[in-house]
Amino acid sequence: MMSKFTYRHTTYACYLAYITGAIINNFTPLLFIVFQTQYGLSLDRLAVLIVMNFSVQFVVDFLGAKYVDKVGYRTSLVFALLMAALGLFSLGTLPVIMPPFPGLILSVIFYAIGSGLLEVMVSPTIEGLPADKAKEAAMSLLHSFYCWGSMLVVIASTAFFRLFGLENWRILCYVWTIIPLFTSLLFLKVPIVPFGNGESCSLKRILSSGLFGIFALLMLCAGAAELAIGQWASLFAETGLGVSKTMGDLLGPCLFAASMGIFRALYGKYGDKINLYFALILSSVICIVGYLVTVFVQNTIVSLIGCGICGFGVAIMWPGTLSLAAKHCAFGGTAIFGYLAMSGDIGCSVGPALVANVSERFSLFGSPLKAGLLCAIIFPIILMLGVISLKIKLEKPQTKGV
Repeated sequence: MMSKFTYRHTTYACYLAYITGAIINNFTPLLFIVFQTQYGLSLDRLAVLIVMNFSVQFVVDFLGAKYVDKVGYRTSLVFALLMAALGLFSLGTLPVIMPPFPGLILSVIFYAIGSGLLEVMVSPTIEGLPADKAKEAAMSLLHSFYCWGSMLVVIASTAFFRLFGLENWRILCYVWTIIPLFTSLLFLKVPIVPFGNGESCSLKRILSSGLFGIFALLMLCAGAAELAIGQWASLFAETGLGVSKTMGDLLGPCLFAASMGIFRALYGKYGDKINLYFALILSSVICIVGYLVTVFVQNTIVSLIGCGICGFGVAIMWPGTLSLAAKHCAFGGTAIFGYLAMSGDIGCSVGPALVANVSERFSLFGSPLKAGLLCAIIFPIILMLGVISLKIKLEKPQTKGV
């Protein structure tokens, strides 16, 4: 049976794995309005769900960086997808059979374990495959499927809610389990080539390279800049801009994800002709402009367009940083992806949490979330400065060949 599957099927499986990650990170925020009205959860408690998701992913990233090479790529990938399916199934089940908030927390823990392992495993799986095109472009194309997955989640979920009612949201939890279950079966069959021959080194050696600290900072800011607006886009559109639940989901996170996906796909096609450092600096500037438009423009349509501009801006921050790290810290093997994913997950927790905490205390132009989003502009600014610093450091003679 194995002979019937090629590296192309492996690539397709990785695409589906990233769609699974998109389901995990984007489906629950679409239900924030439900959790507020049905379970009486405050913004702080909703933020706990986000932080719990990425905190668990952080721990899994650390453990994965240390042990996945010993366990094996195939076993780790299949286990990750099964945990993702379990978490989505539990999301629709546990709040009914136990107190809602602890049930939601437990469900988040389940699928966060799966998502964390996927973060560690999928990128090096792509990096390890034979490829004709530039690895940076291949990585960006892979990450574009996270965006298409996000759009799939938003559009399909919105259509479901319109047809069957928001009160039947639990059924949709069960429907989304099909994708990770199918992908787990696919990973049982496809050929896999471990990145760096399946060998990793210690965190101490990675830190001694002198570059990891900068890459970790870039990943933190990439995760924070993306999720600070991505996780709150739906609620921002509904409460901050006064649009309906349906329009909020379509015009908030869907527009954001579409912008990200288009930019990543374009970079995946033409990225080998573009300097990655320049692309990351330009992306930071675009992201900053997007945040400013979203916060300060009072016109609803233009403010929503600002969300789309942010999507363009953050598009290659995460995959671009991973590609640079894979190039300059290849000696770290799979571990480098795990440790960088840890940094990214810190950012994915810090960004939305900062927005929530500021929004609970301040308001701007009558919108609490606008005040929170304004503070999040610090992340693309730091990322831009970090990329410039990295480029200068790599151009110094003593750092060549690291």
